[in-house]
Amino acid sequence: MTTTPASTPPTNDPPTSGSTAPVLAVRDLTVTFQVDSGRAPDVAAVRGLSYDLMPGEVLALVGESGSGKSVSSMALLGLLPPTATVTGTAHLGQDDLLAMGRAELSQVRGRRLAMIFQDPSGALDPVFTIGFQLGEMLRRHVPGLSRAERRERATELLRMVDLPDPEQRLRFYPHQLSGGQCQRVMIAMALACDPEVLVADEPTTALDVTVQQEILDVLRRLRGRTSAAIVLITHDMGVVADLADRVVVMRHGEAVEQAPVAQLFAEPAAAYTRTLLAAVPRIGAPERPSGVDARDRPALNVEDLVVEYRGRRGRTVRAVDGVNLTVQPGEILGLVGESGSGKSTLGRCALGLAPLTSGVVEVVGTRVGIGSRAAARAARQRVGVVFQNPAASMNPRYTVGQSIGEPLAVHAGLRGPALRARVAELLESVELPAAWAERYPHELSGGQRQRVAIARAIALDPELLIADEPTSALDVSVQATVLDLFREIQQRLRFACLFISHDLAVVDELADRVAVMHQGRLVEVGARHQVLQNPQDDYTRRLLAAAPVPDPADQARRREERLREAS
Repeated sequence: MTTTPASTPPTNDPPTSGSTAPVLAVRDLTVTFQVDSGRAPDVAAVRGLSYDLMPGEVLALVGESGSGKSVSSMALLGLLPPTATVTGTAHLGQDDLLAMGRAELSQVRGRRLAMIFQDPSGALDPVFTIGFQLGEMLRRHVPGLSRAERRERATELLRMVDLPDPEQRLRFYPHQLSGGQCQRVMIAMALACDPEVLVADEPTTALDVTVQQEILDVLRRLRGRTSAAIVLITHDMGVVADLADRVVVMRHGEAVEQAPVAQLFAEPAAAYTRTLLAAVPRIGAPERPSGVDARDRPALNVEDLVVEYRGRRGRTVRAVDGVNLTVQPGEILGLVGESGSGKSTLGRCALGLAPLTSGVVEVVGTRVGIGSRAAARAARQRVGVVFQNPAASMNPRYTVGQSIGEPLAVHAGLRGPALRARVAELLESVELPAAWAERYPHELSGGQRQRVAIARAIALDPELLIADEPTSALDVSVQATVLDLFREIQQRLRFACLFISHDLAVVDELADRVAVMHQGRLVEVGARHQVLQNPQDDYTRRLLAAAPVPDPADQARRREERLREAS
């Protein structure tokens, strides 16, 4: 089977009835956005996109941010703003979605064509229960059902996506569910009316590997239970290898390659596809020189740390339970585990942002929570932090230069030309032009904002840097660039780093040692190659088994082994 060139659509004929007809046929889809009230040229987000989606098929749209993959699917659903102009055709069966009016399209959305959004917590209404929101979907699109029938159908849907205790969960609010459970509810809501096509927009982004595995298993099982075809939008090539049948690779709004998933990974035809696959991190990185200096005092020393929070109904929740940990100067320690394992709480303790129930946390020789305010302030100057979401951690009203310069002004007293010169130097150190100091965060891409966050974190030449999931939401190629930059800066400045992540391949690319947390406890600590290639703890082995690999054949073999062991 040969690769279908992007410039040649699968067919130019409209879909016809029959078992081999596509359930969705997109032809020459073009989306342009009007900019600056017509004074600037229009921006083409999607250009001439064509593909077929066959019944029961999973078609993956992959590419970097800005490639047009999400915009193309939003166009099908009629969810683009008024500044967008959409041309082409998109036949759902015999009906052209792009020719429909607003009222007609609203009857299609949810009933024949449904979407699973990337952020389920943001898509679900926080003031209504899960049961009410599922019932509202049924009330809107399946008239004639009684209240009892809607409740029965909602329970059936939650059971279909393997949510435990579905009858009880109907009374829950979104904030009472985990991220993975909210995503299951979103899938159940999308399935409520037995749609012909599901559009899944980054359904596993920022989820832990074990939760991601569960969501992928749910989607795979749904293929056998329902007749819905799936358009999977993702930048995670491991997810593509695990779930997709065919792949459309997009760049700059165009499809550069279309191929079956096995062929795409084995023999990618387009140079961009080869670059994209080469950027995917894989466990098994070669040995590299270490700059660890164990002779000095640790940059971070944690002894018997316990952190407890008051839970619901007066119950105590132990987030961190007796953890002992050190990070040496010049060392990168990767801290991994699922959400709720306590890894981010430990990082906040080092920053003085979480209460210590008992134990000791020493940062660059200063004990957190003990001593004068001046001593704590001096210690904080020697600690940098990079957060997961740079857009949320930067003031949108500050320019890039103001964001980077704030710690220099507050802690180092720099002003005027000296401050501007240091900001320019920091921007250039993260490979951004000095002139970008006048830009605002919303004018930068995700990878560029993360570079700004790194520049701000190293502004005071820290001895310890805490990075909390700094690359989890980035495309693989942008992630690779940021990791290379991060490694180069760390080797140059020799700071210690606590690198918190759920991506084991990223940790393998970067860390010297790896620590694994589970339910507040440290279950395994050791050299990177030892923990990730020869794990001793069962939980570490489960984490490694759950991480998808960018190889369809290997991923299928690992999935079969896992399911065989589970049965």
